Amino acid sequence: MTGPSGGPAKLRIALLGARGIPASYGGFETFAEQLSTRLAARGHEVTVYAESSESSVADTFYQGVRVCHKRRPQWGAASVLAYDCACLWDARRGYDLVYMLGYGAAWACWWPRVFGVPVWINVDGLEWARSKWGRGARIYLRCMEWVASRVATRLIADAEAIAQRFRQTYPKGAPSSFIAYGAELVQDQDADPSLLSVWGLQAHRYMLVVARPEPENHILEIIQGYGMHGGDWPLVVVGDVSGATAYQQQLRQQASARVRFVGGIYDAGQLASLRVHAACYLHGHSVGGTNPSLLEALACGNWVIAHDNPFNREVARDAADYFETPEQLARCLDLVVDQSEAMRPQRSQRARDIVAEHYTWDGITDAYEALMHSECQPHRTATTGTGVV
Repeated sequence: MTGPSGGPAKLRIALLGARGIPASYGGFETFAEQLSTRLAARGHEVTVYAESSESSVADTFYQGVRVCHKRRPQWGAASVLAYDCACLWDARRGYDLVYMLGYGAAWACWWPRVFGVPVWINVDGLEWARSKWGRGARIYLRCMEWVASRVATRLIADAEAIAQRFRQTYPKGAPSSFIAYGAELVQDQDADPSLLSVWGLQAHRYMLVVARPEPENHILEIIQGYGMHGGDWPLVVVGDVSGATAYQQQLRQQASARVRFVGGIYDAGQLASLRVHAACYLHGHSVGGTNPSLLEALACGNWVIAHDNPFNREVARDAADYFETPEQLARCLDLVVDQSEAMRPQRSQRARDIVAEHYTWDGITDAYEALMHSECQPHRTATTGTGVV
């Protein structure tokens, strides 16, 4: 597809389902920022929808991306659904592609389809399987997964294992494509080891976990395996373990001089220093696709020990050791302590090589842009500067 000048056609693209950009929260926000700014730099007109606490906020611009603010009501668990629906209603026309991150509001994705706008849905991981949801929410999300397979023109998964599951589970549904998540490489010299003094840590003499405190992330099992290991290098857990849930309270009971809960860390420099200088990174996630935390660990050259499931093996390949039980994890930790000095350079290089080959943001953008050009036709009608026909 070419534009009037003979070059690639420029598209009008809307990204929905994130809290906004610049990213300050989680994986969808980082993804929205990285993809949207790169597409905008390539000449596309990109809009990212963002949450607002007020009902009327003027559009802003961030690195060439239009940021459209929509109010998120304070309705408890339903507030996210209401916010997504408001964004979908606003984006129902005037774009060449609407890309929805998550399928919680899949039923409302019909609105752009009525106006002839293609709708892609990023299915993320097995959202309905997460323990944080009650029975009613799980049933709803499982239904929305099916709806997403029917309403979308294409489903996008950031892990091939997730895409393959959708193809097998919903053979008559929308086509499912795999396009990975990305990460930025961090070299040893980019991370200041002096920042470790905040936590009284020594470089390469502590184990690290970065995860939300939810049962499917296996933090408790990691702590149990660490206890069986019995070494004296501390286990540092990054994440909000404030005691708000029964699982968090259970985790807090494990705190000691050896098991340290340091809370959420949102300073990029501090987090990079913790990652790069860890003896190993322990990854217990089990229900997602390509988890950003695992990619970031690889990009930092970590010795990775990951929960053994298809999603983690697909990403980390031979750059990780794998565990299913606390006993297996303990043996992996023994190996880290015994061979860390000798094996660290080789392990670090292999981890970074995987990211450089498969998970760069520029490569991810290339894949998205190629698929967009193959499926999306630019509007031929006159449009306003706000993206609405």
